[in-house]
Amino acid sequence: MTTSHTHSQDSSRPWWSQLSGYHWFVFVVASLAWFFDCLDQRLFSLARIPALKELMPGTSQSGIQAMGKDVTALFLVGWGIGGMVFGALGDRYGRSRMLTVTVLIYSLFTGLSFFSHYYWDFALFRFLTGVGVGGVFGLAVALIAETVPAGARAGALGTLQVLSTVGNISASFIKMGIDSLEKGGSIPPNHGWRYLFLVGAVPALLVIFIQKYLREPEPWLKLKAEGRLPAGSIFSPYVALLGDKKWRSNLIIGAVIASTGVIGLWAIGEYAVDLQDVVFKQHFLSLGVDPAQVAGKVSDAKNLAFLLNMLGGAVGMSVFTWMCGVLGRRKSFVIGFSAALVVTALVYKNVTTPTQAMWMMPLMGAVQLGPLAGFSIYLPELFPSRLRSTGISFCYNLGRFAAAAGSLFSARLATDVFAKSGVPDNLRYSAITMCAIFIVGIVAVIWAPETKGQPLPED
Repeated sequence: MTTSHTHSQDSSRPWWSQLSGYHWFVFVVASLAWFFDCLDQRLFSLARIPALKELMPGTSQSGIQAMGKDVTALFLVGWGIGGMVFGALGDRYGRSRMLTVTVLIYSLFTGLSFFSHYYWDFALFRFLTGVGVGGVFGLAVALIAETVPAGARAGALGTLQVLSTVGNISASFIKMGIDSLEKGGSIPPNHGWRYLFLVGAVPALLVIFIQKYLREPEPWLKLKAEGRLPAGSIFSPYVALLGDKKWRSNLIIGAVIASTGVIGLWAIGEYAVDLQDVVFKQHFLSLGVDPAQVAGKVSDAKNLAFLLNMLGGAVGMSVFTWMCGVLGRRKSFVIGFSAALVVTALVYKNVTTPTQAMWMMPLMGAVQLGPLAGFSIYLPELFPSRLRSTGISFCYNLGRFAAAAGSLFSARLATDVFAKSGVPDNLRYSAITMCAIFIVGIVAVIWAPETKGQPLPED
């Protein structure tokens, strides 16, 4: 059951004008939790190769790249486990309470990554960070979806994802600042990655505001008062979802659609940085740049390409949010996944210079990140309040396990198939092959229900 304010539809007014002061507070807190979550993810993407180079001295460049994918896989597995666990706990004990716990977990273990001395403790900290990171999305989305007016829901949830790019962009600027401090001697050489993770511990301060002011949404409080919240073991919400034909169908369709986008981002898009390491270095060396200056030029070019990639992502998610409101959810996903398939494959096939990357990466960011706004909008529309956090988290985080498998598969494609076959640019062709995943998402939309203009479902 939802309260009257969540049923009221008003598409004639901009979504932001429909929010009260408390609605804005909830939106800001949930967005900050997701902002810092995305900041943590991106800091890891930027720091993993430098970290492994220091922690695994004597390992070849290809070996470092492969181990980077293995650590990413562990991070994603932790992410998936955290999402599954905290999604169910959010339905049982409350969204805001569990959001507090997840923020504390990812802040603590991100900070502890600063103290890593070996591959194994670095990998362990990243796995445990993933557990906290994984819980945030489903809780934040359920919190906003059940708090703001229905007419503002799609806009607020789409904007939540748009604002996530601010976390990604912030990570890029933080990386530039840390690089500058390292070049200036304020940070020991090759230790910049440690300070990136130290910055990632800051979100713990957000917990103060979550604990003191954030209330549980009214639909959840009503279910609690009526004694209708999931009871029994932590698996009981999953039993309830799988035991009902309608919710089971929505769970499967939502999971396949979300997994497509998550695999596309983490098992394909994230390795654009690794490819840039190789092709940018080759480019600068071919121009006769002093080898001692190449590393710095590569780093600067990668930072700028990443920033442009995130700006493109912000535009893509804004456009996708608009498409969901105008075209509906199903058509938007078909268009989004089709664009991701074509653009991502073309970018990986053709990018060879920093100049090309500066216009290609924004395009890839737009098509890869765009559908993620659709997940924020669509997933809460598939499940009832008593199971909403569980359903959202399952769909979004099942993709983490799939992306972890995809990351390992991509690594094996690069090292055991293309490299051993003598194919040049093995990372490039591994990524192009992985783009086939977008076809799966396009096919899955055939069975997806259209939820545009409908109230949040209830039993």
